[in-house]
Amino acid sequence: MPLIDVLVIWVHLICASIWVGGSIFLGLILAPMLGSITSSMEERLSIMIRVGRRFNIVALPSLLVLVLTGLYNSRAYLAEPSMLVRTDYGIILLIKIIVVIGVLITYFIHIKLLGNDVEKKIKTENVYSLYVQSIRSKIIILGRITVIMSIVVLLLAAILRSGGYII
Repeated sequence: MPLIDVLVIWVHLICASIWVGGSIFLGLILAPMLGSITSSMEERLSIMIRVGRRFNIVALPSLLVLVLTGLYNSRAYLAEPSMLVRTDYGIILLIKIIVVIGVLITYFIHIKLLGNDVEKKIKTENVYSLYVQSIRSKIIILGRITVIMSIVVLLLAAILRSGGYII
């Protein structure tokens, strides 16, 4: 395997670690811990939004590099699209591509939902307001969907690494 291919796979794995590891940390460690740090729903949401924005500074470039290196790694199959439906490897790769597209869509909806004015609005609203509850629910649901799909992408990558065979 040429050195460039090894380096691309290495960068791909680093970016996957940042993306999935950071997402899991936010959802499984930080979000539950905020309940013990503050009792205010608005403050918890505000902290999660600020941390999420900070994470996005690293996560978004990682996700973009992940997609680009994934395309590079898949170039033989993408150059001949019929291979995506004629081989087990190709079918799993196609499923992975579809799930990655789902991750991208969900992530960008999540970012769009958390526009710059959201944090200000949360601070001025009552904790029991419909707006705060709605935003909180959407953040949680979109975050979980993004993490679950990202983990599925890792599973599909492991299957591809094994040659595309699961049995």
